[in-house]
Amino acid sequence: MAVRMGYTELLQKVWEYAKENLTTEEINTKLLLATDNMGRTALHRAAFKNNVQALHKLWEYAKGNLRTKEINTKLLLATDNEVRTAWHVAVSWGYTEVLKKLWEYAKQNVTREEINNKLLLATDNEGGTAWHVAISWGYIEVLQKLWEYPK
Repeated sequence: MAVRMGYTELLQKVWEYAKENLTTEEINTKLLLATDNMGRTALHRAAFKNNVQALHKLWEYAKGNLRTKEINTKLLLATDNEVRTAWHVAVSWGYTEVLKKLWEYAKQNVTREEINNKLLLATDNEGGTAWHVAISWGYIEVLQKLWEYPK
């Protein structure tokens, strides 16, 4: 909820409470990987809000986890009810700074094959890839970023 509303300071307070009162597994399932009724994680919500600061905080929180790489991979590749990752969301709104951050995280946590198949070429429930979405909305800057990323 804090991410969805764009309350980064509240997100920090929730995190501090969680560290003191929840187990690592509860933090993973109840905070980092939890989904709303649309199947969206906090990462999806941060992408929807174009909130790079919240993205960064979520990544920092996941970094303190014993299963960091696994959690980061799950978080980055999680799909909502429309089979969209946070990557799809950022592309669909033309948020290049969010894309840039997500790309940095992907390079650190996800295999090249997963980047290609589950981010760059992944299709949503309508069969659209990030490329299709960017073209259909005329997001030239996003297309330029998508072109640069595989290199």
